[in-house]
Amino acid sequence: MIKTKVQHHLEVTDLTADELHQLLDEAAVLKKQHHEKKINKDLEGQTLAMIFDKSSTRTRVSFEAGMTQMGGHAIFLSPEDTQIGRGESAADTARVLSGYVDAVMIRTFSHEMVQEFAAYSSVPVINGLTDIHHPTQVLADLLTIKEQKGTLQGLTAAFTGDGYNNMTHSLMQGMALAGIDFRVACPAGYEPDQTIMENASALAAAHGGSLMITKDPEEAVNGADILITDVWASMGMEAEADTRKKTFMPYQINAELASLAADDYIFMHCLPAHRGEEVTANVIDGAHSVVFNEAENRLHAQKALLKKLMI
Repeated sequence: MIKTKVQHHLEVTDLTADELHQLLDEAAVLKKQHHEKKINKDLEGQTLAMIFDKSSTRTRVSFEAGMTQMGGHAIFLSPEDTQIGRGESAADTARVLSGYVDAVMIRTFSHEMVQEFAAYSSVPVINGLTDIHHPTQVLADLLTIKEQKGTLQGLTAAFTGDGYNNMTHSLMQGMALAGIDFRVACPAGYEPDQTIMENASALAAAHGGSLMITKDPEEAVNGADILITDVWASMGMEAEADTRKKTFMPYQINAELASLAADDYIFMHCLPAHRGEEVTANVIDGAHSVVFNEAENRLHAQKALLKKLMI
């Protein structure tokens, strides 16, 4: 195994709390520069390889545009474009790409594959999404919350839906590092991963937040400053879609449930959304929704992450 001091970003907790806050501050600066049309060459001459086993809109465009905006270059690689799709190991591919590019972003199913890739890579590896974690989305979420609320400390966020979900797992970690009180409402049998939950709970206690898991969506949402949900059937779960709709319908974020939140709550969703399933149209398209601000912030949070890892 190659041993290096290179920093990867496979989970939110690959950052310390201080690093997280610094990254969010940097993201805000990069966003301001972008809106002011200021030229940024921080990653001039550098190349990011982007490996996609799962289709994407936001992840591909935000990473590719981010590299371009900072003077770098991104290469898109689908399963048909690499030998991974024909059985080459993640370890061998990592060794090869480490000689060609300055960082690698991977969006795939298996978290173990990304871990193996990172273990053999001598350049930074970024998890663009796996079935267990979605850390780059949570960086954008925290940036959005800070923009909308002016702070992270002292807030309460509630997630309703599937607890064993990449967004839930990464949100637990990110909210813990940020010191936000985080509540997860999910049906029995759909609780978050036990190890991730225990670690997030300990982190939350250390940083002034808390973690609560409940089966009652009203308990989770009551007085919350932030409401969050995600699709009920992710890619690869199509066969379970009908069963999941019935199971999760009591956890739908609708006007009635949202009325229990704080008067100035914000609604967040990583997108794509299924209106009429996990959220009703009057919520996601209503005055409290910040989902498109959140989507834009993928770009700026990821630019800050790329800058941190590649410079």
